[in-house]
Amino acid sequence: MARTILIRPLITEKAERLTSKVNQYSFVVDKKANKIEIKKAIEAMYGVNVESVNTLVMPAKAKNRNTRTSVVRGRVSSFKKAVVTLAQGEEIDFFGEL
Repeated sequence: MARTILIRPLITEKAERLTSKVNQYSFVVDKKANKIEIKKAIEAMYGVNVESVNTLVMPAKAKNRNTRTSVVRGRVSSFKKAVVTLAQGEEIDFFGEL
């Protein structure tokens, strides 16, 4: 169940800054999942205590890329993002032993 709700962790510069400063982690989640399901899935998958979950739906965007011969037009689909605040002293290690 947790694997169907949590699609992947979101690792960007802003997400890393949130992790280091205020102990918040970002995930791409299923669009139909609610905050309670997301909280249960993260607690089950990573074994941590979740204090709060904030969700937002990122809108779809049109993207253009210039190639040597033409302009390639495409679209990035929309997705739901969850920003999870963990309890004091808890952390999630996405990279393990690299």
